[in-house]
Amino acid sequence: MALRAVLQLLCALGVFHKGLTSVIETQQTVMAAVGEEAQLNCQLMQSKDVQQVTWQKLLPEGEKNLATYSKYFGQKVNAGFEEKVEFKCAGLQNSSIVIRKVTEQDEGCYLCLFNTYPEGALTATTCLLLYELHEPILHVGESISPEEAVVSCSATGRPAPTVRLTVPHHNSSSVTNTNGTVTVTTTAVLPRLHGNSTQVGCAVRVLSGPQIEVFTMNPEIRQPSADGFDEESETNNSDRSRTWIILPVVLVAFVCVVAAVIITARRKQKNPNSLSHRDSEENKKNNTSIQEPDE
Repeated sequence: MALRAVLQLLCALGVFHKGLTSVIETQQTVMAAVGEEAQLNCQLMQSKDVQQVTWQKLLPEGEKNLATYSKYFGQKVNAGFEEKVEFKCAGLQNSSIVIRKVTEQDEGCYLCLFNTYPEGALTATTCLLLYELHEPILHVGESISPEEAVVSCSATGRPAPTVRLTVPHHNSSSVTNTNGTVTVTTTAVLPRLHGNSTQVGCAVRVLSGPQIEVFTMNPEIRQPSADGFDEESETNNSDRSRTWIILPVVLVAFVCVVAAVIITARRKQKNPNSLSHRDSEENKKNNTSIQEPDE
């Protein structure tokens, strides 16, 4: 971490600039998100007899060649960087490279070198700064007062992100994590309006990188009715009233059915043969009616 900070400071101060840098146009600082691509550009502003363009990374122990381009040998990426570096624009007057899936090890300063004849080397330096920013979390919770809500927005990034709520009078706190990222939390207390919900937004950013915005709703307070209860309470009370009306009716019907079943069962127990006796009498009558008369 300390080494990167020193490199960034030296790059910003122009310590690494060599040669006639005024004839080369480049970005002094390039920012990229961790895991994404970073593009470094150099353009020679004067017409020169350029023999070769070389890209190098500046390290404490010296320069390390990454890639070269010449008219006769074309473009070449040095061993160990084939999967990391590629030419975006290969030319003798305008050159750019892309560094894929940048990590902490890629952070630092890079040198583009135009080998000209007869002037010699013309160089310019670009410093690559990485940032990291995760999706913010926006939450609306209850406060001590029922007419207020607590809004909080948290974001984690490297370096420390800027977290802004779309409401006034908010407070911020930060925590440094073990992986070097910083979590910043911003909170505010909002009044909850009667009969109207409001939208709350949170915007987060690291350095001059792209801004991420999230939104949520601050729920409304229900309007109280004339008798001092809100609509939800009235609905609940009416539901309870209907329940108390229906329940006795169901119970009475159930008791009647049970009583009828019990009475029928008892009658059968007292006269078990009554039905069979009645049936035999019926059978006798039927047999008598269908018997032919005696001659």
